[in-house]
Amino acid sequence: MKMSSMGDLLHALPAVRCLKSGLNAEVDWIVHPAYAELVKCFSDVTRVLVFPRRAALHAFVRRIRELRAEQYDMIVDLQGILKSALVARAVRAPQRLGPSFHREFSSFFYTAVTGTRNKNRHAVDENMDVIRHLGLPVLPPEYPITVPLQPGGESSPRIALLPFSRWKTKTWPLMSFIRVGQELQECFGASIYIMGSEAERPLGAEIEKALSGTVVNAAGKTTLPQMAGLLREMDLVIANDSGPMHLAAVLGAPVLAMYGPSDPVRTGPPPGSRSKILRGKLKCQPCFSRVCRYRDSSCMLTITPEAVIQAAVEMLSKYPRKQNNKH
Repeated sequence: MKMSSMGDLLHALPAVRCLKSGLNAEVDWIVHPAYAELVKCFSDVTRVLVFPRRAALHAFVRRIRELRAEQYDMIVDLQGILKSALVARAVRAPQRLGPSFHREFSSFFYTAVTGTRNKNRHAVDENMDVIRHLGLPVLPPEYPITVPLQPGGESSPRIALLPFSRWKTKTWPLMSFIRVGQELQECFGASIYIMGSEAERPLGAEIEKALSGTVVNAAGKTTLPQMAGLLREMDLVIANDSGPMHLAAVLGAPVLAMYGPSDPVRTGPPPGSRSKILRGKLKCQPCFSRVCRYRDSSCMLTITPEAVIQAAVEMLSKYPRKQNNKH
């Protein structure tokens, strides 16, 4: 069980790989509807079971009854909140394992809590507590995802801008993204891809209008698997701390990520990824807050476009470019 959000789902993949390998298991995954199509791309998952994020009581009860129709050997709750623990308790299984980072009294509904709480490590390692608890081999992190091939052909380097985030405090200024895109187009003749959700389509159009040359504005125009297919083909992804940033990293794209209120030690690009992190320069970081105490996300403003451009140039030189995909 890992219902959301996108980055959290991806951080659970190495643990799922170890469960499947170590127990010769079939793995069903319970997830919120928004991420169901993405989880269907996870190669180690047999079935995707959708559980509504919010639902009337009768719909909640009906879904629980459907889940109880199956007898499982083990439930692994990697969400660790009251809702997920209640669902875990309702599903029929002799073992219900919860994470060390459990909260909201969810531990009362588990047969065991795996590991000791330790937030000074990456979320991937936190999820591995269940593997250590079961005495299974802890394999090097892998992210087996099968994504659809996306048509392409734009000139290299292909650079994706992911200027959006669910938290306002994590969001680098839009004009700074535009400045970086303009500079990379001028210096490298780069093809710029803009990616985001339907709600972010208007801002994507604003960036597209400000850029010249080749611009592919995919904001609000792709499914999650289609976005994944595009991200896999990028020569560089420049992003805020966001789910799509983590998706790009686990798919092997070079990622340049800007961090402010969140902590890359805990939720940075996954270990082993081709990534570089630029952080703000204020003593209050990381505050883990959706609302900046200074009201203007000051830490993100201390990351300059010049620093991002310099890092982008270095990464484009460091990593070999992908061949154009003309399929």
